[in-house]
Order: sequence, then structure tokens, then C-alpha cells
Amino acid sequence: MKQTVTISTENITLGQFLKLADVIQSGGMAKWFLSEYEVYINGEQDQRRGRKLTVGDKVEIPEVGVFVVAGE
Repeated sequence: MKQTVTISTENITLGQFLKLADVIQSGGMAKWFLSEYEVYINGEQDQRRGRKLTVGDKVEIPEVGVFVVAGE
């Protein structure tokens, strides 16, 4: 099941997105989370917490969920 996460800016970093989507509790957990879990953005694995996401991007985290970035 896909969850939609709405952003109010043109883009958002992967670390900020994980916090906004309630996958992690704080921004400081992003580095640890990305080292422990595989994260796929639009089908490609990416572990960079500074990766820019824009509206329409799909973030898949096995065993956690599938998220779609939406704009306001």
C-alpha cells in the first residue's frame, strides 16, 4: 500500500523525508537508518541522506512501506 507524503517546497532531502513520513523520530537517526535499511528511490538503491526528492518520486523501503512524494 502506497502512502502519500505531501511537501510544501520544491524538493526535500531524503533525511528530511524519512522524518516527515514518520519512518524515523529525528533527523539525527537518518544516517543510522540509511546504513541499516535498503532504500530505493524510483527503483534505484540510494543511501545518501542529502539526496533531493521532488514531487512524483517514489520511495520504497522493504519491510517499512512505499511512499510517494506529493505537492500541495
